[in-house]
Amino acid sequence: MAQSLAKEFTKGLWAEIPPFRLVLGLCPTLAVTKTVENGIGMGLATTFVLVFSNLLISILRNAIPPKVRIACYIVIIATFVTIVELVMQAFTYPLFLTLGIFIPLIVVNCIVLGRAEAFASKNTPVLAVADGLGIGIGFTLSLASLGAVRELIGAGTITIWGGNPVFAVGDWYHPFSFMVEAPGAFVALGLMLACMNLIGKK
Repeated sequence: MAQSLAKEFTKGLWAEIPPFRLVLGLCPTLAVTKTVENGIGMGLATTFVLVFSNLLISILRNAIPPKVRIACYIVIIATFVTIVELVMQAFTYPLFLTLGIFIPLIVVNCIVLGRAEAFASKNTPVLAVADGLGIGIGFTLSLASLGAVRELIGAGTITIWGGNPVFAVGDWYHPFSFMVEAPGAFVALGLMLACMNLIGKK
């Protein structure tokens, strides 16, 4: 049992890391990763939804009629997305404003719905939670790392919580502002995908 839990948790950290291995969730990955803070915020919100929607879907898997399962999954996911949205409005309002429409769009995120259909609906609640937690943490790390690359090259800083840089390159560095624009997101993601493929082959 412990081995199965470890396997389901760790697969999301490398073998099935969403943006780089499964190539899923690219819309928020490209849109919100101008900074590390945005990436972490979006990743944690998605992780919360993944874990609790997986748990509830796994618990109810035998009670949900097969013909309406997708509709039921969306209702469950939307419930937890609403909770995340309200909590962020209450406690991290500036981040909520920055992430904007991408918080409610977690409802149709293919990562969340894909894990519900492919895993949570076929496995026990414990395994479903391990799967959701692993995939969620992997997604968060992906967004944070992409945000770090874009922010460091594009602005010369790394910013986390509060708007104050925790790292700055210095006055000698001239930021390559292209990297914090939309095309820069594609370039950074492509380079990181190439690195992941090279490491994977080795």
